[in-house]
Amino acid sequence: MATTEKQLYKSTNARLKSDNFVQITNDKNKVNHIIMIPRFSIVAILLLFVNVFCLGQGITPRFTQPDKSPMDMAYYPVDYPKLKARPTPVTEPLIVRVIYSRPQKMGRKVFGELVEDGKIWRLGANEATEIEFYREVKIGNKRIKKGRYTMYALENKSQWTIIFNSELDSWGAFNYSAAKDVLRVNCTVQKITEPLESFSMQFEKLSGQSCQLYIAWDDVMVALPISW
Repeated sequence: MATTEKQLYKSTNARLKSDNFVQITNDKNKVNHIIMIPRFSIVAILLLFVNVFCLGQGITPRFTQPDKSPMDMAYYPVDYPKLKARPTPVTEPLIVRVIYSRPQKMGRKVFGELVEDGKIWRLGANEATEIEFYREVKIGNKRIKKGRYTMYALENKSQWTIIFNSELDSWGAFNYSAAKDVLRVNCTVQKITEPLESFSMQFEKLSGQSCQLYIAWDDVMVALPISW
């Protein structure tokens, strides 16, 4: 190898040994067989390959359709997040929030069939209904501590027993355990003149530091008194 060619080879080889290049060669003795590829180019090529491969495999999230029993929530004070967004200050502190799913009647007989008498009901659909108290409150004349609870119900024609349970994030009432009950309250059944297609829960203010949680579906309603 001529002197000039050797010098060129040494110079090129030195560059190839740096951290910025990858050496690809078939013959170490021939400079014209050496290809210098910047390392960042290798990374870019690999990333491009991974992206193309993933797209080719159809790796795309499969989004679910809207649920037939959509999830909803209710606050006291009523519409609390909207009140916070207004320029005027909120006059009452946040007391309670309930998160529940809203099954539809769809021509079915609800109480006594879809919701069986005397059997634990998730008080809605899908995940069991959950309620969070942001301070200690009284339900009727019974106290319950600040915190988050699952709600269930035992329904019959004249009275519902509303149950507050400490087991959270439950699907239906399949894993319900009475040993984890925190509180049970009996509510008298009331008939409403305009049947509701969707299961509904709603707070309304009473006098002083108190409100009612109304729970209704079809032509039946119960009221849960809450005070603090």
